[in-house]
Amino acid sequence: MTNQMVRDIFSLQTNLTTTERAVSVALGLGLAAVAAQPRPNKLLSLAALIAGAALAIRGASGHCSMKSAIQRI
Repeated sequence: MTNQMVRDIFSLQTNLTTTERAVSVALGLGLAAVAAQPRPNKLLSLAALIAGAALAIRGASGHCSMKSAIQRI
């Protein structure tokens, strides 16, 4: 299943609208910027950084694996 998600992301098939992409990139970069600031809880900062990067990649690629999986059902 993971290999299918990776192939979907890099297949250049977009399933997000322009608005969804812009919001994902903006929220992802904002979350990553907030997570990059020093905090007492390093694991929470790491989780926020990973989530922000995932949102930014989702917006930049234009493909969401979760949306694709839901549409297949």
